[in-house]
Amino acid sequence: MVKPGLPYLDIVRQTKDKFPHHPLFIYQVSGEYAMICRSGDDREVETILMETLTCMRRAGADCIITYFTPLILSIISRKH
Repeated sequence: MVKPGLPYLDIVRQTKDKFPHHPLFIYQVSGEYAMICRSGDDREVETILMETLTCMRRAGADCIITYFTPLILSIISRKH
């Protein structure tokens, strides 16, 4: 598990490259949550959130643990 996730995406990528068959988790800590929550209006928060989650997955995270889970589920349900 990498915690906090966002500032260590390079470590995530290096770890996943070295251990590709092991699951890798990122924990998006409360400081990252607060930073994103205060980044703008609701639409901007959703955009920034989805961008950060995409970056984490692209870096190699298999699972992301985040306080934003209820919001993410709401976003996903609106898109389907």
